[in-house]
Amino acid sequence: MQPTAAPWAKKAQDETPAAPPSRSTMAPPPPPDTGTRAPWVKAGDPAAPMAPTAAPWAKPGAGPAAPLPAVSRGELTKAPWAAASGYSLAGHSVDAAVAHAEPRLPEVGSTDFSSHAFVPAGKRIHTAEQLKQFLGSDTARDFVCFVLALNEAVKGKQLSDRCEESEAVGKLLALLDTLGRWVDEIPPAAHSLRYGNPAYRTWSARLAEQAPQLAASVLPPELQAAAVELAGYIANSFGDAPRIDYGTGHETTFCALLYCLAKLGVVGTDDAQALVTRVFARYLQLMRKIQTTYWLEPAGSHGVWGLDDYHFLPFVWGSAQLVGHPFIKPSSIQSGEVLDGYAGEYLYLAAVKFVKQVKKGPLQETSPMLIDISGIPSWPKVNSGMVKMYQAELLAKFPIMQHFLFGSLLDFQPGAAPRRAGGAASDAEGSAGSGTGGGMAAQAGPGTAVEGVGVAKQADVA
Repeated sequence: MQPTAAPWAKKAQDETPAAPPSRSTMAPPPPPDTGTRAPWVKAGDPAAPMAPTAAPWAKPGAGPAAPLPAVSRGELTKAPWAAASGYSLAGHSVDAAVAHAEPRLPEVGSTDFSSHAFVPAGKRIHTAEQLKQFLGSDTARDFVCFVLALNEAVKGKQLSDRCEESEAVGKLLALLDTLGRWVDEIPPAAHSLRYGNPAYRTWSARLAEQAPQLAASVLPPELQAAAVELAGYIANSFGDAPRIDYGTGHETTFCALLYCLAKLGVVGTDDAQALVTRVFARYLQLMRKIQTTYWLEPAGSHGVWGLDDYHFLPFVWGSAQLVGHPFIKPSSIQSGEVLDGYAGEYLYLAAVKFVKQVKKGPLQETSPMLIDISGIPSWPKVNSGMVKMYQAELLAKFPIMQHFLFGSLLDFQPGAAPRRAGGAASDAEGSAGSGTGGGMAAQAGPGTAVEGVGVAKQADVA
């Protein structure tokens, strides 16, 4: 019985198929198709291939772009704005913006404060040239010396280690506790946006109103007149009310408050460790409470190319704490167990843990600079680089330092001739780089980095 064929089957199907052509009679294969073709275009179609798809913003005739340089595993990833000759922390040189700074607290006893004329703290850096003058001044050097003195005092120290806690340290802790209670008393307002809760302005207004009394509370009776000057530092250490933001400049203002207290003799060498492990640690706790309650905007954030949107000094003094640690290495920040187990004892680890809390995603994506620094083999090298990075990224940045406060204790008079390390004023140094923007260095981040007078020799911290 013949199989049933479909009605539409061609009659030719029953015919015997022709023999295939011999190899000698076959046409050569078409050349390989190197163009971009739609999937439905036949291989032998002589039509021209489709043009490559260009981005809508691509300029006509611009030609192919040069490929990005390859980055090997472990190589430093630099921020997009970093100059080719600029500093870096891992694998490159770091410049100190302030020359001849050595660890020491301000000299006490050279001024008779009983008849001293204290003044309200105010802004005195209004141009890049004035910032350059400041970096070459005795005041800048003394301030960096103070930062270095606290850095030395906490090397190898945990936050819980016993230390001298003077009456002044206790008063500073009480002041910070008072501000923390205010946060509890002024809850965040109902607000649709995550950042910038307007209730912060209420908290900040109370701070501004009571700053003179708060300043007086940490001063002995014979120095009550200094409250008028310290009040400005207190009012500006916890963020900006109009912008509802906070950044490393406000943190530096708090450090300036501690410097002024040291200049007055209220705190001394015996308090150096406690100023970091007690006072500054409590300040960080308060600021993180404020940040997560009112969600302050980061002031001048570098995004993924910064250490932290809010803080820098925890990385300076925190890396000093870890110098000589038997098993916690710079690379240990990538261990969740280390962060959870030791963040309560080390400012550096607590800072990294806080970054991971407020930035969603792996640390490699949200903070690649921290990952780069974790590749440095030792804490002394990390600490040395952090000290210089603090000078270059904060003290030498005009957008930050234009808001820095000066008074009679932290004094700077624009136009005064910078002084050499030995104290003799130099006319040549005072007139060098005159004119707006004179002597400005290449930018290494959002803002203006200014070349300091007598910049210290580069030191390799890789």
